[in-house]
Amino acid sequence: MAVQRVFVALTGASGSVYGLRLVEQLCLSEIDVTFTASCSGTLVCREETGLDLSGDLDKATQRLYQHLEVESGVEMVHPDDLFCEAASGSAAPDAMVVAPCSMGTLARIASGISGNLIERSADVMLKERRPLLLLPRETPLSEIHLGNMLKLSRAGARIIPAMPAFYHKPQSVIELVDFVVGKLLDQIGLEHDLYRRWGK
Repeated sequence: MAVQRVFVALTGASGSVYGLRLVEQLCLSEIDVTFTASCSGTLVCREETGLDLSGDLDKATQRLYQHLEVESGVEMVHPDDLFCEAASGSAAPDAMVVAPCSMGTLARIASGISGNLIERSADVMLKERRPLLLLPRETPLSEIHLGNMLKLSRAGARIIPAMPAFYHKPQSVIELVDFVVGKLLDQIGLEHDLYRRWGK
């Protein structure tokens, strides 16, 4: 199945740049993106990148476009909007990515808790057997964290930690970010040239 719609969510872990860079690349690939940020994700994003995703959705979307330097392709939704299409199994996106994924969000998804749109949509992806990609950044990891990741992996989620490689001799932070984002795109099945592959 060709990927046409992807739901991207930012939560309250460090690493907002991963999610934002992913949204940018999806837009450039002409993929329809539904995008949201949890309340804590909004705060972390503003602290780390200067991008303010709070307030009116239309204005926040315009700030997002300006930040990413893209013109269209994103539908921004409220993290509590359970009437969003992504919350329904009959209208689920082709893939969902939580980047970054906080340990709290990961734990609630692992427990089947659907307290907001992000958690409900993740639950939908698991039950519909569609790609759910989770990008945890926490370190070190406790036994509880590892147990939740194992549980989710067994349920069908793909755990993709924010672990850049160095064999391609990165010269900047964005090259490190692009390696991780490229791994996300690989899992979705989208071609990209964000990093040099081994042996190339």
